[in-house]
Amino acid sequence: MNILESLRTAAGGLATNKLRAALTMLGIIIGVASVVTLLSVGQGVQASVTSQIESIGSNLVFITADQQEDATRPAYVTSDDAAALADPFNAPSLAAVAPVMQGSLRVAFGDNATNLTVAGTNGQYARVRNLEPILGGFLTETDLADQSRVAVLGWGAYSDLFADGDYPVGQTITIDGVQFEVVGVLKEQGGFGNDDNTVYVPLTTAQSRFFTQRTLSGEQPVAAIYASVVDESQVDAAIEQITSLLRERHAITPDHADDFRVTSQQAILDVAGQITGILTLFLGAIAGISLLVGGIGIMNIMLVSVTERTREVGIRKAVGATRRDILIQFLLEAIVLSFAGGLVGIMLGMAGASLISNLSSELATSVTASTVALAAGVASGVGLVFGTYPAMRAAKLRPIEALRYE
Repeated sequence: MNILESLRTAAGGLATNKLRAALTMLGIIIGVASVVTLLSVGQGVQASVTSQIESIGSNLVFITADQQEDATRPAYVTSDDAAALADPFNAPSLAAVAPVMQGSLRVAFGDNATNLTVAGTNGQYARVRNLEPILGGFLTETDLADQSRVAVLGWGAYSDLFADGDYPVGQTITIDGVQFEVVGVLKEQGGFGNDDNTVYVPLTTAQSRFFTQRTLSGEQPVAAIYASVVDESQVDAAIEQITSLLRERHAITPDHADDFRVTSQQAILDVAGQITGILTLFLGAIAGISLLVGGIGIMNIMLVSVTERTREVGIRKAVGATRRDILIQFLLEAIVLSFAGGLVGIMLGMAGASLISNLSSELATSVTASTVALAAGVASGVGLVFGTYPAMRAAKLRPIEALRYE
């Protein structure tokens, strides 16, 4: 008996008990639908997190102070460190460098006052962090040189201070009681590490008026230095250049650890990818439990089917069917059951993923071809695994005993 004939016989056997077959498939349908839906949610979360991390800049590198437990002096990164890194002779792999010193201060306009993050930085910050002004412009080198009292508002800061429709450029706000002229408003960022609720002022102005700390050597510390790498392929080279330069500037001997930390955007993406990957695997494992239950249901029904059709097996063996023919017939019945249930489950899973995506504006689920292929393969595999024992039991029936069975 060839495969096509065995498949036709298996389909005929299932057709004689349509309701039972449908109820048996229900477990597989629910399991596959759960797998597709939850995996699509996990992949959607992964894509969303990746997109938000990438939105904070292109090929970013972050430099911050790293205080060691056995250190005998405080650790800092300073404005002078940033200036040294900005020199293309020192770090040719860096395209732009932006030091930042920030803190929470009272910002007011008219009767509106609120605590906002005030960040002192330079004109390169917008380039490094992919910030786009929608009104006015950003900070300039002249603003830093003159210690100008000018400010650029993030979209959230603008919304907190001004009424809808107000034109803020040229207006005067106060930061910790000091007057600043608004010279720009940034496009809304949203996402991971967004800058919407931040007010930007020249770094020199911030350090002279708000953040007046000094290191033991008299340098001006900053909270972090953001740097954009020329090209993604040069990230490792940029990290080596930064590390070498800062170790030299900080007079760190070969037997001592760095007093700073250099973190690349790719490293953050890798960590986030591992976390979301574990989440996706966990969701898939939960959904897989329902597939296991569906597989047990298939085994149960196939054992019942073997018992009911014992006489049929005896007749088929008596007219020449081999053990292999019987084994293939019952295996195919189990596989057809699970595969058909898998197809229905995939369609329901895709519908469920689409529904979740429509209900949540922040989560775009992603049903990939690999997810569909995995679900279909697992469904067929469940039928094969859980249909093997009943099929072997049918194949081992002795013809004479099967024919006597009532």
